[in-house]
Amino acid sequence: QTGRVDKNHPLVTGHTAPVLDIDWCPHNDNVIASASEDTTVMVWQIPDYVPVRNITEPVVTLEGHSKRVSIISWHPTARNVLLSAGCDNLVILWNVGTGEMLLALDDMHTDLIYNVGWNRNGSLLVTTCKDKKVRVIDPRKQRIIAEKTKPHDGTRPIRAIFVADGKIFTTGFSRMSERQLGLWDLNNFEEPIALQEMDTSNGVLLPFYDADSSIVYLCGKGDSSIRYFEITDEAPYVHYLNTYSSKEPQRGMGFMPKRGLDVSKCEIARFFKLHERKCEPIVMTVPRKSDLFQDDLYPDTPGPEPALEADEWLSGKDAEPILISLRDGYVPIKNRELKVVKKNILDSKPPPGPRRSHSTCDSDFSQPALEEVLEEIRALKEMVQAQEKRISDLENKLGQFTNGTD
Repeated sequence: QTGRVDKNHPLVTGHTAPVLDIDWCPHNDNVIASASEDTTVMVWQIPDYVPVRNITEPVVTLEGHSKRVSIISWHPTARNVLLSAGCDNLVILWNVGTGEMLLALDDMHTDLIYNVGWNRNGSLLVTTCKDKKVRVIDPRKQRIIAEKTKPHDGTRPIRAIFVADGKIFTTGFSRMSERQLGLWDLNNFEEPIALQEMDTSNGVLLPFYDADSSIVYLCGKGDSSIRYFEITDEAPYVHYLNTYSSKEPQRGMGFMPKRGLDVSKCEIARFFKLHERKCEPIVMTVPRKSDLFQDDLYPDTPGPEPALEADEWLSGKDAEPILISLRDGYVPIKNRELKVVKKNILDSKPPPGPRRSHSTCDSDFSQPALEEVLEEIRALKEMVQAQEKRISDLENKLGQFTNGTD
């Protein structure tokens, strides 16, 4: 049956507690990151074929949070840069390619972080917090460059994302518990460009932004509808377009990158709606009579190639996303393996910010003994990698046999 997964279907099962957030890598369609209540972030390589058993070994495990990790987000233009935010009020930036912590943004949030979003070129972050503040942060300077207290007067959670021209779009609640949306200019953060009231539902509105069409889609937790608005330079600045309605409420929502859409069907957005026991694709199309490629619907859009390496971004460089045309449809790049090159921990400097570790190092532990342990770990890792490669080769062979018998 379409959409139904066999109960024995293999899973990704590496965390020891519930997974709280996932994010597909924008530069590698086979790589996904997961954040968990077990305080770790794990990065996984998903094969093109269906594996025969659960995937239990991540490519890399990132440890640095002292409490559960509820948010992860890949950098939009730099290769292997991943952000995580935890209930320790800490934001950490990682280089997944080395497993290193690049930056720790501490002492910026006084309470639980609700959400984090990058701007288009990944030079700034916007965050919302239980302390009712929206902050715009330059992560490399570790500095808050703009801050707005109570953009919405209500007590319920706020969400914020960057939209075109560096403006910020927020959702929240009024003092009377009505759901609101707001549009803000960083140069004048005191007054909103637009502030609109929606309804009195109590579900937090999750915003998804399509930069190609300047459309914001609002999906409320527990709602059974998706509302969408166009953001323009003319009053009222946020223009209501339409509402998609269904019968069943959504528990969560995923958003397909533009390059994954079917241009031959004039598909402009695809959501993956999470129900209690299923995941439902929701396709949005624009009716057109012509079968020709619709240039106005599909301007060049960010492709899978990163514009920067992690160390270039960390050193202060910025770059816009590398765009691709969808005229002939998107042809996925064949599975690229994510390679993690761990640096020798004896050579590395401690990461900026506080060290958060569950273990302590005994000062009586001699240098030769430490190097011996590290050497043994390295040898064991090589042995494990060799076995993993052998298993992967055998699974590929099995996949070929299976495909041959279809």
